[in-house]
Amino acid sequence: MNGKLYELPELPYAYNALEPYISEQQLTIHHDKHHQAYVDATNAIIKLFDESREKGTDFDIKAKAKELSFNVGGHQLHKLFWENMGPADENGGEPTGKIAEYIKKDFGSFERFKKEFSQTAISAEGSGWAVLTLCKNTDRIFILQYEKHNVNVAPKWTPLMVLDVWEHAYYLDYKNVRPDFVEAFWNIVNWDEVNKRVETWLKK
Repeated sequence: MNGKLYELPELPYAYNALEPYISEQQLTIHHDKHHQAYVDATNAIIKLFDESREKGTDFDIKAKAKELSFNVGGHQLHKLFWENMGPADENGGEPTGKIAEYIKKDFGSFERFKKEFSQTAISAEGSGWAVLTLCKNTDRIFILQYEKHNVNVAPKWTPLMVLDVWEHAYYLDYKNVRPDFVEAFWNIVNWDEVNKRVETWLKK
């Protein structure tokens, strides 16, 4: 076996810390079952790659490369998702700092930014993500939709904030009413974490 494998990261808060906006049951299943599944699948594919190279055997490269992209993308996005949320008594509301400056510059107001981000999340077809990104070439922030876990669509635009709108992210709490989940998200956004990502990306 060559090198390390992926591990499920611990949540940066308790499973009930996001209530009432995300329930303990919803968060537990999402983290322990769904995120764990992406980690396990990624590691299984890596092991297949290693073993096939050691033994000189063949496998369906096209299928496994696609599966690897899907599962490792799911792992990366979920890790960002957990980190850019936090308890409502310490988070949510309007941002300050560098991200607030970008929002004012590129969107005119937080209200306009929130509207566009929410519409992006609500209108995602099927399973996907709403993603706030920063393009250093233009010094602008953009809001993107990722289909499924396709993080490779914009490799030069680092994610600053992500919102998972797969049904498994909210169905226990909000049934099929995605707009209610999206609205609840604004109460638990960790803007300090978003600002850290902005500063880190600008220094690279």
